[in-house]
Amino acid sequence: MLSTALLSKVRHLEIRTRRLVNDLFAGEYHSVFKGQGLEFTEVRPYYAGDDVRLIDWNVSARARRLHVKRFQEERELTVLLAVDMSGSVDFGSGAQAKGEVAAELCALIAFCAIRNNDKVGLLIFTDRNELFIPPKKGRMQGLRVIREVLAFRAQHRRTDIAQAAEYVTKALTRRAIVFLVSDFLAEGFERPLGILGRKHDVIAVTIEDPREQTLPDVGLLELEDAETGRPFLLDTHHARGRAAYARRMRARREQLAELFPRLGVDHILIDTGQSHVEPLVRFFKERARRRR
Repeated sequence: MLSTALLSKVRHLEIRTRRLVNDLFAGEYHSVFKGQGLEFTEVRPYYAGDDVRLIDWNVSARARRLHVKRFQEERELTVLLAVDMSGSVDFGSGAQAKGEVAAELCALIAFCAIRNNDKVGLLIFTDRNELFIPPKKGRMQGLRVIREVLAFRAQHRRTDIAQAAEYVTKALTRRAIVFLVSDFLAEGFERPLGILGRKHDVIAVTIEDPREQTLPDVGLLELEDAETGRPFLLDTHHARGRAAYARRMRARREQLAELFPRLGVDHILIDTGQSHVEPLVRFFKERARRRR
């Protein structure tokens, strides 16, 4: 049984995201993702300049005039949201945790897909796959996807992106658009992600919190690893230590920015301290330009 609070949150998110979809993403989504192939639409008379390879000889013989086949791009797409719900995405230094931002992004993408009559599905993973909803069409499917992302409570805390990528590669038999949403605080996923990127159209969505990039000078902190539960002490007072930490985090960001294109994977960087809509709009516009 769903709580009244959760139903209200889902409804509020639906209203807000539908407005964004209509105002900002109406034409962009349709133009940036290719269909599965070409489908036959009609036969029409041949005109000078038409591709002779498209001549329908059977129709031409019956009509005693050359006719050609017409095709259009098959528009039905399959979108899968693969969302990291490990312990580290619970972190948030501002108004929203990384997991909450992930839920809103998934809502936007899901309603873009539903508005265009595409299938949408969901995989929630930690160090194992905790929930899989096969892609389907319809508003109820979109609402189910959003509800699960908002309400889900993971059974495990660690992250294994590699096994999630391997699962998606096997689970989706036809080419699909895969949004892989994570903070990518993991290792060893390069090869499985590369294989996934060769089979499907993969967009890696990295969600970062600004407090993860720099440390404040607040002295000695007693902390706990969100995924292992291991406690540790961190002295933030020393400027050298804070500078070294910031360098490591910059290097990690640069490594990811170099890795994804090399694997044939598109990338969107989301900062929880800023608008998460603008990077998505920017990605759609840039990708539309590349496709044209």
